[in-house]
Amino acid sequence: MKNAIKIQRTIKGLTQAALAEKVEVTRQTINAIELEKYSPSAVLALKIASVLEVETDKLFQLEEKDWS
Repeated sequence: MKNAIKIQRTIKGLTQAALAEKVEVTRQTINAIELEKYSPSAVLALKIASVLEVETDKLFQLEEKDWS
């Protein structure tokens, strides 16, 4: 699953640590999500979208491989 977290986070002027604090996870979790090494839970995805003030479908996009 692709995501635009880093772009949206940068637009909001947030560091990984600041975003992590706001959504109550570690900075390493945000890093792993941004690097597409970890897919967040639905709840975490909604929290991130809320903090970044972006709709979830604008923040996360399914890739072809996600359907297999």
